[in-house]
Amino acid sequence: MVPGSFRAPYAADPTRTRGREHPTAGDGVRGPRSAFQRDRDRIIHSIAFRRLAGKTQVFVAPDGDHYRVRLTHSLEVAQIGRTLARALQLDEDLTEALCLAHDIGHPPFGHSGEDALNAALAEHGGFDHNEHCLRTLMRLDSPYCDVPGLNLSWEVLEGLAKHNGPVTRPGWALAELDAAFPLRLGEHASLEAQVASLADDIAYDNHDIDDGLRGGFLHLDDLLTLPELADQWRDVERRHPCSNRQAQLRELVRTQIGLMVNDLIATTRARIATLKSVDEVRAAGAPLATFSPAMAEYERRLKQFMYQRLYFHPEQKATAARARDVVARLFAAYRADPALMGESWRATLPEAEPARGRHIADYIAGMTDRFAIQQFRRATGEQPDGLTNV
Repeated sequence: MVPGSFRAPYAADPTRTRGREHPTAGDGVRGPRSAFQRDRDRIIHSIAFRRLAGKTQVFVAPDGDHYRVRLTHSLEVAQIGRTLARALQLDEDLTEALCLAHDIGHPPFGHSGEDALNAALAEHGGFDHNEHCLRTLMRLDSPYCDVPGLNLSWEVLEGLAKHNGPVTRPGWALAELDAAFPLRLGEHASLEAQVASLADDIAYDNHDIDDGLRGGFLHLDDLLTLPELADQWRDVERRHPCSNRQAQLRELVRTQIGLMVNDLIATTRARIATLKSVDEVRAAGAPLATFSPAMAEYERRLKQFMYQRLYFHPEQKATAARARDVVARLFAAYRADPALMGESWRATLPEAEPARGRHIADYIAGMTDRFAIQQFRRATGEQPDGLTNV
């Protein structure tokens, strides 16, 4: 047996998928891939996925080549997700598809752009990047001749909709999609989706430390105020006394990831050992993929530290305010003069609200940071300064 090829009874099974919103014939004509492998490949080949290369992760429009963007972050999440899925005998392809797609709904400039679009659509249902991920994959990115969207499997869509848990009050975007292709929003998602969500946490908790140190927003002495990190740093220095500081810091990040991954695997194995089906996972009434209580508490304090020292750093907040202004003014410019929009978007612009505003938001949300800056210059004649601080 190939290592990792065994699938546990509580794992999602591609041969028993609940199907696609639009059934299609001849799925096997392009090679011997499972339904979830085809989903992963559709995501990788999509325009929306490629655009992640130009979208903010931590730093807006970074000048440096070594900082993470949404694409590189998503690849790192997928690597961690596959490791977790293999160890827990889950479907690796479904896990990877969810990891790769999870950030596709982010507009330019990350959460700053999201805040601006949410404010612009305040009277028309708002904007949420998680729901926009589903909207993009099910409606907006349409490479096929006969169906809208990427026409992904039900399990991928439910995992993206519920990777943070059941959704009791969906926004307008998710409500519309759920009405067309019900995703059982009130239940917990598969273990693959739960693992993908935690792989995301592990990746950004630790890789953002790497980027924060590189950008000069974090300093080792500050990190060492966290006792667990201080213990790990002393161990790194003991194991690699002759290495340079940069190599030691990267070893610290790798060590952190390893500790979190191993803790998650051990804790989750104990919680799922007696499960007999994926339906039991969905009916459990609580997440089954979890950290231990001690690791969960440390991860909570690490996040709190990162918000205080990096995400809410005064320079970061100032840059975020400028990014929000760019997106807000772009929205206002397109509403006032739709001729400024791309030709195909202008031609399909609805006349009435709320569809009109949502259509403009769809157009902006698909932009990369670079394209948004370019379009802002075209629409306003101004150069938005101060949109990168690294």
